[in-house]
Amino acid sequence: MDPVMRLLRMLLIIVIAFAGFFGFRWHTYVSNADSPYDEVGIALNSRMPQPIRKWGCDKLHATFGNVLPPYGCQAQGGDGRSWM
Repeated sequence: MDPVMRLLRMLLIIVIAFAGFFGFRWHTYVSNADSPYDEVGIALNSRMPQPIRKWGCDKLHATFGNVLPPYGCQAQGGDGRSWM
């Protein structure tokens, strides 16, 4: 097998592994969180594309009710107290 193809295959495997790990960690945060203020969960959620972030924020809002939204779930142009 060509060494370049081996390198590309290895890089692809690494990228898929990272995406799977961080995707699982994000999903665990939005669906099973003990608190909406988990630092790692907030960081992952705030970097998600807008439709995915909105879905995650909706799940957090349904779970935690009327607490202050974490970073990334605040309504644009709001006072920081409104969920997106």
